[in-house]
Amino acid sequence: MNRCFQYPTALIIGAMLAGIAGLATTPLAAQTLLRQFPAAALRGTLEVTAPPNILINGQSARLSPGARIKGVSNTLVMSGSLVGQEVLVNYLRDRQGLIHEVWILNAQEAQEKRLGQDRTNIVFESDADQPAVQDGNTPFHPLPRLPTR
Repeated sequence: MNRCFQYPTALIIGAMLAGIAGLATTPLAAQTLLRQFPAAALRGTLEVTAPPNILINGQSARLSPGARIKGVSNTLVMSGSLVGQEVLVNYLRDRQGLIHEVWILNAQEAQEKRLGQDRTNIVFESDADQPAVQDGNTPFHPLPRLPTR
């Protein structure tokens, strides 16, 4: 008794070709989609100096022990492969202040506005047109003076 089921050769080849075609279009589809980042994610430039030591916007920081760096196609990137390169990223810090999640941005994602990289000092509208005045009336003026010897 023959228990082997005989598939037609054309059916097997057709299934293999369909699987290969499906795999070939997956990376292209991933590149066209814009990723959704958490609202708390900040924008910055990342440069890996010596893993886990990094520079974010020129200031030293560290990657957390379980840090994930995701490339433009949302695949995992090892920090050692980014040594010496400066890339535009969105990132999240953990509770200890270490960098925990990093997303390397593509050209479309880089055009979105996000806090982090371009922080400036705040100037209120009411103070913008007035020059700074030193009148000597600081909060330290009413403090008692120490006796001189």
